Amino acid sequence: MSAAKWRRAMNGRAAMTSSIRPAAAVPFPGIPAQPAERGARWFDALRAYVGPHHIVVLAALLLLPFIASPFFTFQVAAQALVLGLIALSLTFLAGYGGMISLAQMTVAGIAGYALAILGTSSSAEISLGWPWWAAVPFALLIATIAATLIGWLSVRTEGIYTIMITLAIGVAFYYLVLQNYSLFNGFQGLRELKPPTVFGVNWRDPLPFYFLALALSLAAYLLVRWIVRAPFGIALQGIRDNPRRMRALGFHVVAHRVAAYALAGAIAAVGGILLAWYNALMSPGSVGTSWLINILVIAVLGGIRHPIGAFLGALVFVLLQTFAIDLIDRERFNLVIGGVFLAVVLFSPDGLLGLWAMLRSRFGPRPGLISNQRRQP
Repeated sequence: MSAAKWRRAMNGRAAMTSSIRPAAAVPFPGIPAQPAERGARWFDALRAYVGPHHIVVLAALLLLPFIASPFFTFQVAAQALVLGLIALSLTFLAGYGGMISLAQMTVAGIAGYALAILGTSSSAEISLGWPWWAAVPFALLIATIAATLIGWLSVRTEGIYTIMITLAIGVAFYYLVLQNYSLFNGFQGLRELKPPTVFGVNWRDPLPFYFLALALSLAAYLLVRWIVRAPFGIALQGIRDNPRRMRALGFHVVAHRVAAYALAGAIAAVGGILLAWYNALMSPGSVGTSWLINILVIAVLGGIRHPIGAFLGALVFVLLQTFAIDLIDRERFNLVIGGVFLAVVLFSPDGLLGLWAMLRSRFGPRPGLISNQRRQP
């Protein structure tokens, strides 16, 4: 046998040997191994989203209304969840899309006003009297379409121009509802916007409304966490970092940004429905310029690099709004908010979450020391 034939024979035998798998790795005929692998993938994905700290926080949120008073449950916790849900839409746009919009409270107000006009309110001559199961989906759809149009107008600009366009839209909507009496009832607004009684439960009572707001906030939080790890979210973050390169790679930058505005608008619309039920009214004061800025303050105060920052900032905002009047005059409440906001931004540009990460890295255990201690006998 020649040397060339011997090398070919050995190469063929090596290929045959490498292709042989152990018997345990080959599935039995008729019994596929896919469900076990699928379950392992689901378990790994669940571990990536849910950690021990999530379980602790969720348990605390579930036990809170049974420990705290009805006032704290409704006026503080439920309100923080509602405002955090609206601020979450801005966190998604700014943190993962690089687009700062001041019109998220406007989108929430559009959803609230649409619910009041389509459903029932104190102004019977304005409201159409639709049942809640028809009024709520149409109100969400109208607000999402409005957010898509706002995104279509503003995504072609960047930086200060995007902020000015969304601020102009918010101010225009404020004066529209303030001066229009035939459709929005002017400065008085539309009152008695009560949530429906379903399964014999009054959903505006402190305990049911809190759990309703908690369930919707948790669903929106998990949705954002899933979206940012999906291909759409990864592409959106790439567009945030370098839109020119993403456009050169074949991604439609404008379409991705408009879709992000639509998704953020849907989240803000859910918050707007809850806000209308919480206040039992929709008035121009609910969509005024002060609230346009407050949503931005809440998002930046908590930290826009993580979805949980919106709810953390909302909790601090509501606590200051509720209890600061015991220490300072009501008219000077914005001075307190501004001082807290300025202090947090000066010490941590990433808000309260960045401040916590900074303290944890400085005073917490170092991974290198822990690994060295574990290696010692």
